[in-house]
Amino acid sequence: MRPPARGAARPLSGAALAAALLLSAAAPAQAEPLQGPRAADGKGQELPGMPSALDPEAEQVVCTPASREKAEKQDWSRQRLDLDRLHGHGTGAGVTVALVDTGVAAGAAGLDGRVTAQGSAGDDCVGHGTFLAGLIAGSGEDGLTGVAPEAEILALRGTDRRGQADAALVAQAVRAATAAGAEVIAVGAALPERDAELSRAVAAALDAGAVVVAAATPDPPSRSDADEIPSRTYYPAGEPGVLSVADMLPSGARPDGVLRTGGVDLAAPGAGVVSGGPRGDGHYLGAGASVAAAYAAGAAAVVRAERPDDSPGEVVHRLTATAYPADIPQLDPYAAATTVLDGSGSVSVGADRASGPVTVRDTSDADRTTDRATLLALLGTAGVLGVLWVAFALPRARARGWRPARAGKD
Repeated sequence: MRPPARGAARPLSGAALAAALLLSAAAPAQAEPLQGPRAADGKGQELPGMPSALDPEAEQVVCTPASREKAEKQDWSRQRLDLDRLHGHGTGAGVTVALVDTGVAAGAAGLDGRVTAQGSAGDDCVGHGTFLAGLIAGSGEDGLTGVAPEAEILALRGTDRRGQADAALVAQAVRAATAAGAEVIAVGAALPERDAELSRAVAAALDAGAVVVAAATPDPPSRSDADEIPSRTYYPAGEPGVLSVADMLPSGARPDGVLRTGGVDLAAPGAGVVSGGPRGDGHYLGAGASVAAAYAAGAAAVVRAERPDDSPGEVVHRLTATAYPADIPQLDPYAAATTVLDGSGSVSVGADRASGPVTVRDTSDADRTTDRATLLALLGTAGVLGVLWVAFALPRARARGWRPARAGKD
């Protein structure tokens, strides 16, 4: 009985080989979607979180310590914004971005020599402002490039030393930015009440030609009670002419637990984002609408450098008109810097818009479905090949009396 067993094994092993080859070709397509989300949301990197404020009730102010960890790979946000491609067209050179937040450490990694701090803004105890400055203008020498790596940063304090925002401080900082001639003003604070002095400061900044970008909402509360807080407009994002920016996940959706608001103009990456801090050369993970606003401010700096004669309204329109279409348009800096708009301000037909790498829809479910369908198709193909192999080899083996092919030739 050995010869029949050997003869039957030959066609079966051929079918198995064909199936193995087909399945090995399918394996990368099946594995890739599983790797993406882990890298995209920052969970694959062990980094400390960057707070937006310190405990206001603590007896002593303890500044955010230096991180001892460094990111091992580029986070999803920079890949999503395709910064390498953007920097082939513009880097924000010659543009000053005023950052109104917790301050910016002038000697922070990737920012040395391009930060001017007014008053106490050079002391960033929280670290949040320095984190945002890296997203706007990081040079990349620490491995993390900002959207506008050749822009200048004007650091202004819009909070107390613990990071608690104050309308009077924000208004004062906006006026200082206007007086200094900043082309872009980024405000990380989001206040729940409108303030008359802040409204006047923002209006004066816009009249002076500055693009004002602000976080659409504060960072979510530490408790999970965001759903209990009613939807409202936050300021200065709610002021006329200000670009209001919200945070988004890799899927394009807003994160769970964010505060609700309306009138958002633009969405940008705002979860699992990596940047540096004011002390040491380590990295942190940050999140929130302020992070998204920093990215949008960097994009505004690149546009201003490339189109210095555009008004603030024209820059804001360009950022929103070239954004990836969604319920909330999603920032595409490369398109903003390169797309040709027609006379009405609309994207011209035939513009190289579709070639952009930004894909904001969450396609992971569809990818898995496609992978399963592909796998089933390949298994079916392997099965058909196996049947054809058996159909071909079985008659030949029977004609040889189940002797091996070599023995039939003796």
